[in-house]
Amino acid sequence: MMTIRRSNTLGTSHSGGQILRCYFAFADYQDPAHTHEGRLRAVNNATLLPNSSYQIGPEAAVDIVTWVRSGTLTTAVDDFPAEDIRAKGVHLISTGTGCSTLQWKAGEQGASFIQFWFLPDIEGTTPAQEKRPSFSEYENGGFQIIASGFPEDDPEELETSVEGAPIALNARARLLHAAIPGREGAAYSTTPGRDLYFLVVSGCVTIEGETLHEGDAATLESVTELTVIAKEDSEVLLADVAS
Repeated sequence: MMTIRRSNTLGTSHSGGQILRCYFAFADYQDPAHTHEGRLRAVNNATLLPNSSYQIGPEAAVDIVTWVRSGTLTTAVDDFPAEDIRAKGVHLISTGTGCSTLQWKAGEQGASFIQFWFLPDIEGTTPAQEKRPSFSEYENGGFQIIASGFPEDDPEELETSVEGAPIALNARARLLHAAIPGREGAAYSTTPGRDLYFLVVSGCVTIEGETLHEGDAATLESVTELTVIAKEDSEVLLADVAS
């Protein structure tokens, strides 16, 4: 079953001094029809003005993955070292037993980013952060895993280069990215008992005969095979979570 969420139906929340576009209920945006999808708690889209910040906290028992669409972000999370994340880079903060303050500050050109909040399967972990630069050099038009809670997704397990290893989640989930050339496709397979949440970052694609444009999303339940066809050069993100 597929349910489409059009970009013009998204909620708006006021959180951390910023306005977010939200795919699920978040902060002061309350929507009983869109509370979460399986173990995916939130998907938020944010744009920051130059040198402005998005700050939240305290937060616990959630894995927050930030994918930078454009510009640069600098993180400030409790006593962790600051991390600079450039466009197409990924940052994870696993809040575990709790983080008091989480901040993302835009650079001189501003920044836009998308955050995925995953509910972890492992409780009581020590907070941790991790980052990766762009995965572009490892992509070939198909889906590239950029964050995963499955050890078998780590190239180190296969004794290959770890440069393209995904960020390690505490959730049995995956976040994938694909840059699909126009008139080409990308396919993904999962196992029963999983939910897929698909988001069009840019461009225009078709799934199951339905057309999705920039900002549109789709929930796919009881689906183990997904094929995406790009009508034009497109960029997409896909979350694979337990139902």
